[in-house]
Amino acid sequence: MRLSLLWLLCLWLALSAPVFSALAEPGPTCAGHALSEAPLAADTECTTEAGVNLTVPTGWTVAARDHALRLDPPGGDSHMILINVDAADAASAVAAAWQNYRPTESRPLRLVLPQEARNGWDERHIYEYASAPNEKLVVFALAWRADRHWTVAIAEASRATREKYAAGFSLIQESLQPAGFQRETFAGRAAHPLDPERIGLIKDFVTEQMQRFSIPGVGLSLIDGGRIVFEGGFGVKTLGKPEPVDADTLFLAASDTKAMTTLLLAELVDEGKLRWNEPVTEAYPSFKLGDAETTRQVEIRHLVCACTGLPRQDLEWLFNFTHATPESSLALLGTMQPTSRFGEVFQYSNLMAAAAGYVAASVLQPDKEMGAAYDDAMRSRVFAPLGMSRTTFDFATALSGDHASPHGVNVDGNTVPENADNDASVVPVRPAGGMWTSAHDLAQYVAMELRQGLLPDGRRLVSTENLWERRRPQVLSGYRESYGMGLLVNTQRDIPIIHHGGSLPGYRSEMMFLPEHGVGLVVLTNSDTGGYLTGFLLRRLLEVLFDGKPEATERATAAAMQRAAQIAKARAQLVVPADPVQAGRLASRYVNPVLGELRVETKDGTTTFDFGAWRSVVGSRRNRDKTTSFVTIDPAANGWQFVVDERNGERALIVRDAQHEYSFVEAN
Repeated sequence: MRLSLLWLLCLWLALSAPVFSALAEPGPTCAGHALSEAPLAADTECTTEAGVNLTVPTGWTVAARDHALRLDPPGGDSHMILINVDAADAASAVAAAWQNYRPTESRPLRLVLPQEARNGWDERHIYEYASAPNEKLVVFALAWRADRHWTVAIAEASRATREKYAAGFSLIQESLQPAGFQRETFAGRAAHPLDPERIGLIKDFVTEQMQRFSIPGVGLSLIDGGRIVFEGGFGVKTLGKPEPVDADTLFLAASDTKAMTTLLLAELVDEGKLRWNEPVTEAYPSFKLGDAETTRQVEIRHLVCACTGLPRQDLEWLFNFTHATPESSLALLGTMQPTSRFGEVFQYSNLMAAAAGYVAASVLQPDKEMGAAYDDAMRSRVFAPLGMSRTTFDFATALSGDHASPHGVNVDGNTVPENADNDASVVPVRPAGGMWTSAHDLAQYVAMELRQGLLPDGRRLVSTENLWERRRPQVLSGYRESYGMGLLVNTQRDIPIIHHGGSLPGYRSEMMFLPEHGVGLVVLTNSDTGGYLTGFLLRRLLEVLFDGKPEATERATAAAMQRAAQIAKARAQLVVPADPVQAGRLASRYVNPVLGELRVETKDGTTTFDFGAWRSVVGSRRNRDKTTSFVTIDPAANGWQFVVDERNGERALIVRDAQHEYSFVEAN
């Protein structure tokens, strides 16, 4: 649920629109499509003149010039350039690509980051370029080598377009492969049993990455043949304290909750209380989005499909959660506008997923407070039948018992305990991510999925038809991956892998299962750096099951190097404590009509931004365009950027997500 996944989620950004001359002589080709400015009617396989293969997404345009392909998403403000270069090294290849593309470009290089060699590439690098917050862009280049030949991708895209079409950018990047390369496939292979030796390999990987990424505690379960073959804990609940994590230790599972909410929906569809294709306004007449046409189109299944065109718009509940309720959260949807066409692209919305749970609850108990009705429904219809006896939405209950404390990253990149108060922001929208659970409990859910809806005693919890309906692809979310209803369906290795992750301050989690092989995994962590483990552990599990190429450790090694470089660069640019001259120019109080009040406090040379619901010490940074940003640095709220500005003669601070801008203006 958190807005960022470090630098990797920001790679496909930027702006500007260079003009290409008329199309060149034949070279690059795209199957069934002439290289022109017409948007593609379907995902299209293309080949550069050097034989590099890629897939261009639906709705994008493809044009050619000399040795380059230009790939443009809808919107007209963003593009990618793909160029084949013969060069001595990556730096020379990137320089030659810029000379071909825009010889006058002088944007400063910010960082060069190594990537692991994979997908047929012998060497890979990322070149990140400097930009200022008010430019609303990132510029980068990829330099990938196969044998003696380099392929360089230069990307420039506005932040808004990058977020809207993130799945398309991912599709292009992940589909790039050199001529003659055959992707790894597990189709037709039987999975090895998770015997003690293979379980040991997975446990070893967990402990290695815990050390590499400074993850204090982990809960892990492995499922094979419909039964749990391992469950346990690693590390500690809180840094500096001896209490160990075990299989029953509670973690905040964040967006893993979405799959549980859609399981409740499936049960209600079984009972005839809801229909997947039922207009939401029939089930809950007061349901309303900011756009009337979109409101009319939304069916029950669309609440959790990430396909309605509503963008991620989390700041409005993250800044105001202390006074928010389920009812006010649903009302907030009535202010939100779609930024893409219905069903066009993957856009993740926590508020829509929250609405799914609350609409279901209102159908069951229309006279009860919506949050309490949801909690009751989940407890009686999902958690209790599954044997998830410790799983709860009650923060007080969780925090007073056996639970793992959250850990964030401080300004120097070190893992430290953080305040759990910020995690309470999820309470008003808890069907999207408020579940506290353990490795033991969440494994009961995964095992049920693998038993096709049956409980351990053979009773049926949910019909196979409606269980599977949640896995039906609704919208493309990446390379050979689609989003269903609170579940991702990945087929990159030619076998279905169903999964979903979770992210809230101080917690990262993942659950996955292979329905054709009867294998599943649950991993819960109590650190923001746990996201590295959850991602790479999926790869390691596949290697162990199918004798896959040993890539997981190499990927983790490269990620650790990238992380260290990013932290060092960001720290070098940040002044901590904040520059007293710049801080002295701030007003003492600012107001935004949507996000509320911001109070500035300075004491003993330290400047703090207080939003009521949460607060953080800030550092300052001088930007490329000579503006100043104040950046929150407390571990639980690390990285929010407020740009000093002016509005109608009044001092202002600007905060943005990818598609929205909010002005805090000086208040008297």
